Amino acid sequence: MTRKICVITGSRAEYGLLRWVMQGVKDDPELTLQMVATGMHLSPRFGLTYQEIESDGFDIDRKVEMLTESDTPVGVAKSMGNAMIGFADALDELRPDIIVVLGDRFEILSAALAANVMGLPIAHIGGGDVGRGTYDNNFRHCISKLSSLHFVTNEDSKLRVIQLGEDPTYVFNFGSTAVDNFQLLRILSKDELQNSLNLKFEDDVLLMTFHPLSANPGTSLKQLAEILNAIETLRHSRKFTLILTNANADSEGMGINEVLRQYAKISTDTYFFDDLGQVRYLSIMKLAKVVIGNSSSGIYEAAYCMTPTVNIGNRQEGRTAPASVIHCPAKSEEVVASIEQALKFKMVGIDMVYGSGNTSTQIVKVLKKQILQRINIDKKFYDFGRS
Repeated sequence: MTRKICVITGSRAEYGLLRWVMQGVKDDPELTLQMVATGMHLSPRFGLTYQEIESDGFDIDRKVEMLTESDTPVGVAKSMGNAMIGFADALDELRPDIIVVLGDRFEILSAALAANVMGLPIAHIGGGDVGRGTYDNNFRHCISKLSSLHFVTNEDSKLRVIQLGEDPTYVFNFGSTAVDNFQLLRILSKDELQNSLNLKFEDDVLLMTFHPLSANPGTSLKQLAEILNAIETLRHSRKFTLILTNANADSEGMGINEVLRQYAKISTDTYFFDDLGQVRYLSIMKLAKVVIGNSSSGIYEAAYCMTPTVNIGNRQEGRTAPASVIHCPAKSEEVVASIEQALKFKMVGIDMVYGSGNTSTQIVKVLKKQILQRINIDKKFYDFGRS
């Protein structure tokens, strides 16, 4: 009898970090992959990205519709309630031996809560990271406490998960699954990318992703205004193409996307995309001179593209980052100075803090071993620092 591993994903970015774990499970004859798509994957305003999962050859066993039309805090809380109901039904029908989740999204917390109540063990990828300005930071730690297996991305995060009371025996640092993409995906050439997007990149490319600060209502659009002012200031001295991507579904995300969509309409060489897809996104990142904004992709992935990052504001504050990440506050003049600094940055001798790849393969090996040994979800609290 094969063991069933259920992977749950709610966003394109998250799927990009889970893809090769899913493939490893699918390819193992002693394991059965179950797939649940939810959240932004199922939303037309985020590009119906579940279709990308299917085009990669995966069957989606269940779709959990949960997003409301509102991205206010009340709307997000109601979406979480919808998710709990949907996951209860889906997991009851699928009855996996373990579920695999990644990161810190609110829909993933709902999935973990449902699984915990139903007595299903959880493997969490990406625990122990820190940040500020969003409720994701709290959600991430909650998901870790609900989980029995932990696959962290760096040593700092490993220590934090143990500090949360998790047994070190079940905390594994194999690096980030993001690195696997650069070993297993074929990144598009400049010509291929231009043909795919129907664009011509005559000048340097800047890639920007800006997500809401859900824990600080009202600040997201103010920070975005400072960043766009900085972009306009830069245009006075240099020519470049600006690629803008969708914000996530957190509170104020729709407002950010509308501002960016309108800005792209009136600004020279500026393009807004609801969904680039994983390959095109990483291909633009590799082509870009600088990644700007507050997305974790600028921390995790950009250095492996040999592209510096300007990380703006406090959303990623405290997250382990390579030397190619330049941090700055969301003040127009400082954003300008930081982008200028990044444009001159030499990607030489950078310590790749998120590992050297083959992460997904190692995760699948541990999942298989632990499932065969029957994971006990009745955990003891590990007192960090005590003998």
